[in-house]
Amino acid sequence: MRVWLCSFGYLILLVSVLITTLFINASGSSSSSSASRRGLQKPNKLGGNGFRVKLKHVDHDGKNLTRLERLRRGVVRGKSRLQRLNANGAVGEQVKAPVVAGNGEFLMKLAIGTPPRSLWAIMDTGSDLIWTQCKPCEQCFDQATPIFDPTQSSSFSKISCSHPLCGALPTSTCSTHGCEYLYTYGDSSSTQGVLALDTFTFGDSTQHQVSISGLGFGCGDNNEGDGFSQGAGLVGLGRGPLSLVSQLKEQKFAYCLTAIDESKPSSLLLGSLANINPKTSKDELRTTPLIRNPSQPSFYYLSLQGISVGDTQLSIPKSTFELHNDGSGGVIIDSGTTITYIENTAFTLLKNEFIAQMSLPVDDSGTGGLDLCFNLPAEATQVEVPKLTFHFKGADLELPGENYMIGDLRAGLICLAIGSSRGMSIFGNLQQQNFMVVHDLQEETLSFLPTQCDSI
Repeated sequence: MRVWLCSFGYLILLVSVLITTLFINASGSSSSSSASRRGLQKPNKLGGNGFRVKLKHVDHDGKNLTRLERLRRGVVRGKSRLQRLNANGAVGEQVKAPVVAGNGEFLMKLAIGTPPRSLWAIMDTGSDLIWTQCKPCEQCFDQATPIFDPTQSSSFSKISCSHPLCGALPTSTCSTHGCEYLYTYGDSSSTQGVLALDTFTFGDSTQHQVSISGLGFGCGDNNEGDGFSQGAGLVGLGRGPLSLVSQLKEQKFAYCLTAIDESKPSSLLLGSLANINPKTSKDELRTTPLIRNPSQPSFYYLSLQGISVGDTQLSIPKSTFELHNDGSGGVIIDSGTTITYIENTAFTLLKNEFIAQMSLPVDDSGTGGLDLCFNLPAEATQVEVPKLTFHFKGADLELPGENYMIGDLRAGLICLAIGSSRGMSIFGNLQQQNFMVVHDLQEETLSFLPTQCDSI
């Protein structure tokens, strides 16, 4: 695999606000730029059994950042999220919702209430509760859109303490206001308020809109946490009863995330829109089982059996990525963590193998903000980088070079976008970019399909 240094903008790595770009040519790997577009069933904008939501990255609104700068911001957020995750322990219409990338997170566009009030909320496969900030705020963080006022929605109603969703909350209190909740995260972030029902609308003026009545959500009037300010709340897509997926009784959903430096929106697909065409080549599709962890029932666990750098499979002990009897360890796939974090002993092997195979000096300055960076030659036109393959059970996933090597000509660096963790390992969203990632909850599988995500 070669990294090309070019004097013109290209579609892989934005490395300078001037003109220079680092291009990773995934020679012998599954390049996302030439990925299959025929594997997805064509979305039906009218009728059917699913919906689409737009997504955007939170660092794309008016931020003139290089790809490495975006990644550094995501790593800072990701370390906090890693702490949080380690501490935590069917629709009648088709909907396609836009998703945009944020501070390591992707923001999901939706509207709440009657009439609908639009907002962007963090899409999170690592939690369950759907919530937004609500008036009157006792403590609320700044958000770009007006705070939701439940008194202005004719379809808003508070949930009683006897409602099943109230019983699904980890912490709740019964009062004259109904079911009051407190939902905390491992990094001390929290939302507190009343659990309610209202109509949610997905889609925008340029496409078919779908409204779903009676969705349960947290109407938070006391919310705090550094990681929430990019949006107006959060949409949980986890496996618990409070999540959007569970409330819709959907058995399948998928997302397709564009590159971190792309301004084009990504997509979240639910229901039939998440189907993969059965004619898709088996050479392109990678499917692995989903694993359940009773101690962390909301997370999507995968069986990671090994990692290869180039043609060398790392000597990682079999137990390194296993889920332990006490519920600790294991590997989850997560939409809200920017880079992949792997258990520290495995990361040390990975780091050493990259150093051995890269013909570049290691950068010890720490300016790259990642655990392993290399100095780029002053006048280089191309740089050889090794292939990287994750061996999941039943699925060897070879990543395109731009999904794990991030270059910045201005800084003179190329960095490995993977970090170390203790305990749980996380397969992050940078490594998932330009793959359709399909969660099939009925079959208990997760599939990766190389896809040009800005084209769907």
